[in-house]
Amino acid sequence: MEPDSGAPGASLPASEVAGPEGSFRRTEAIQSLSVQGAGWLSSPLWSPRSKARKVRLGGEISSDGAWLDDHSDFTSAYFSRRASVISDPQADMTPRFLKSMGNLDIISHKDRCDCQVSHDLHDPLMMAPHHTTSVPVTPILSAPDKTDCSLWPPVSPCPPICLCSNKLPFAPYIQPTVDLKSVSCGLGEGCPWMIGLLGGGLRWMGSVAELCQGALNHAEELLAAEGGALSLVRKAYSGESDLEEVISLTANGCSQAHQKILQGVMELVLATGSPINQRDAQKDPRFKVDSKQCLKIRTVLSVPIKNHRREVLGVVVMINKRKACDCHPAFTFMDEKVLSNHMDVLGMVLENIQLYESSRQEAKRSQALIEMAQVLSRKHHSFEVLLSKMAATIMPFTHAQYCTIFIPSDQTSVTKDDQIIFSCVIHLECEEFGSTCQIYRREHDISAIDLSHACETVRATKTVNMAKSAVESERSIVCCPVRNERSENVIAVCQLMNKQTRDSNELEPFNRYDERLLEDLAVYCGLALQYAQAVQITEVRRASIEVTEEILAYHLTAAQEDIKALQETTIPSAESLNILDFHFSDFGLPEDATTQATVRMFLDLNLVQDFNIDYKSLCQWVLTVRRGYRSHVPYHNWSHALSTAQSMFAMLMATDRLQKIFSRLEILALMIATLNHDIDHRGVSNSYIERSQQPLAQLYGHSSLENHHYNLCIFILNNTGSQILSNLSDEDHRAVLHMIKRAILATNLNIYMQRRGEFFSLAEKSRVNWRSEKQRDLLRSMLMTASDLSAITKPWPEQKRIANLVAMEFFAQGDKEREEFKTKPIDVMDRENSTRLPYMQVEYIDEICFPLYKAVSKLFDSCSPLVNACKKNRKNWLHLAEGTREGKLEDNCSLHFETERIEEEETERGAEQLAKEQNT
Repeated sequence: MEPDSGAPGASLPASEVAGPEGSFRRTEAIQSLSVQGAGWLSSPLWSPRSKARKVRLGGEISSDGAWLDDHSDFTSAYFSRRASVISDPQADMTPRFLKSMGNLDIISHKDRCDCQVSHDLHDPLMMAPHHTTSVPVTPILSAPDKTDCSLWPPVSPCPPICLCSNKLPFAPYIQPTVDLKSVSCGLGEGCPWMIGLLGGGLRWMGSVAELCQGALNHAEELLAAEGGALSLVRKAYSGESDLEEVISLTANGCSQAHQKILQGVMELVLATGSPINQRDAQKDPRFKVDSKQCLKIRTVLSVPIKNHRREVLGVVVMINKRKACDCHPAFTFMDEKVLSNHMDVLGMVLENIQLYESSRQEAKRSQALIEMAQVLSRKHHSFEVLLSKMAATIMPFTHAQYCTIFIPSDQTSVTKDDQIIFSCVIHLECEEFGSTCQIYRREHDISAIDLSHACETVRATKTVNMAKSAVESERSIVCCPVRNERSENVIAVCQLMNKQTRDSNELEPFNRYDERLLEDLAVYCGLALQYAQAVQITEVRRASIEVTEEILAYHLTAAQEDIKALQETTIPSAESLNILDFHFSDFGLPEDATTQATVRMFLDLNLVQDFNIDYKSLCQWVLTVRRGYRSHVPYHNWSHALSTAQSMFAMLMATDRLQKIFSRLEILALMIATLNHDIDHRGVSNSYIERSQQPLAQLYGHSSLENHHYNLCIFILNNTGSQILSNLSDEDHRAVLHMIKRAILATNLNIYMQRRGEFFSLAEKSRVNWRSEKQRDLLRSMLMTASDLSAITKPWPEQKRIANLVAMEFFAQGDKEREEFKTKPIDVMDRENSTRLPYMQVEYIDEICFPLYKAVSKLFDSCSPLVNACKKNRKNWLHLAEGTREGKLEDNCSLHFETERIEEEETERGAEQLAKEQNT
């Protein structure tokens, strides 16, 4: 400081005195400031305890001309303003200074009293703006793209923008009565604090406390104040703002009473956002303290620290302006403006630092989220390992010494007085070794861990942050509940304990940034727990399904006595069983004869020999398939399955042409599919299953019955002892299962109606390329439907009997629909339409059956008995329909009784014929 430099007490520290070259240096702080942390910034890097670093402002400040050359935009704007001033001869010639530099306006002051002017000349910064409020300061620092501030490009020193500068670039005319050097900060080139602050960039900054301390020291020197204090705004969880002390009152002799008074002043400034200048505090009784105190508050100046949006970031207060003359030592309006402008610059820098630190925090948070997502996506042996790895992910970011996850038991009911029981506790400990850390999972007894904070969090269902625990070894704790995504119940608690300072062994409270990371961990822990619970439920259900399948296989599999009996029985010939005839009827056949007829079909088609099927396995498979059909279902039972298989067998055996078109594997698939195409049928249609929302509909969605038939077919084929496909190669095994599925699904009449047009067109062609897999697949599907509907081609007595069984099944479903859905069923299932059965049979033949059999017979002449029998039955049904219309036919009951009489006669004849063949 030059000897003639103004007011007393304005000397700068020796470390900040500029040398002859005009360069400024910043030395390392002797020790960290003993102040509280700036919690409003929510950053672990902003801890007031973090030590200052050695930083320098490299290079020298260039001359005015060189600076203007480097800042052409400013030069052009400045000379434009100067030209407008010179062109006005009536312009005010009172002292003017730079009007604008970084939105810091300087306006000349005049018309002051002599005493005031004399006092202002002794004020180091008499050229303060003469406005009621300061103009917004536009931030000139921006956060870097990368989080490492050492990568920032060096920022050249800014020009003198402090109002205490005595050399402004091309300054306007100044009255020679004022010596600028006498009112400067002590250095001829400008304000060292601003140049050092704005010229070095964010990489110059130590902690926020050090930055605020430097601003406060500089302001005390400029305003010749005996002391000052600075607090920053802290956002509470409720959204309200309060002040957190960063720099306590620096005046000698201050007490708690003084600090309490100044705290009230600062809170008032925060509430109003306007400065307070108390020129004579002794007249205000609120500023009086115990007379024994050596420090008396005479004058008070407090201004807000604002950002460029005019939001209050903090408050600074100065007390007791030192005596510089005979005038009353009060803070002047110029002092207020100088302090406001300096605090605007501080607010700008604080906001930029906040943005910069926020970007670094978000980058680290994003990294932690990615790592936790990667951990969650991997497979782990147990959910304890999964939770441990996720907790270990955030511990290095929060610098927590301990991380604990508490999982309540399922029986815990959370009320105010209930005791919360934790079934599992996962405890991790972090040990730092220099720049690295090692995380261990410690096995602890639950009784040895303090559960009070976790219980409080479960009851509060919100994040709980305790700056200091009651336990001496626990300095800081933050707990966060883990919620179930659906029920919002607390299913766990995540707890961090003892945040360690990076540069020392001291502990500090967890800030909002740590809480956010813990809340992120809580979200992922919730997902992990729900995933673990879902896996556990899945495993339990899988085990339950396996048990159910075991029970099903046991009860579904035929008894060993029946298997042995069928295996040792001599199978009658196809001729004696009449299975080569399209008019075959199983009605009247003993139950054993039906299984023998099925085995005979496989034998005569040479499937047993071609595919090396174990004969005992074949017998067990046939008996098991028979047991798979429900006996109480009137029509879709084992009898229908045998009739369908026999129709396919008869078509295949009627001519060699079909056996030449199909491969041996296709024939095997067709025979297996026909026997299983309605296995475990419930006597209701797909539409009823879907409307009643049965599990089958939820399981398959569409074609529920057909998909169920196929899956049960596969289950039996994989059942021990029934594996008739075990000797197939893997490729053949996959192929035959695919064809079986396609064939069973083809029995859905909706699919038949969709594909039959293509088949009818194929039947009209003179030649068909049966080598095409597409054509053969279409043919297999149509033959499956022809076999499934073959009851319409049976002799008239059999046709009437089967029609009555179908009507019984359909009417039973209609009754259920009427009762459950309160709707009228369709005509074919409405019992009230029972007298219209002949009409419905004629419509059924005309629309569904006859076109199919006509096309099949056109392609294969050997199948003509099917279309001929269909015509005969149509004629009989039409005769019944006409008779019903004329009243010549008895009601449906008489038809039923007639059918029963015919069935009894045929049963007797069939039993006699079979007995004769066995005797032969």
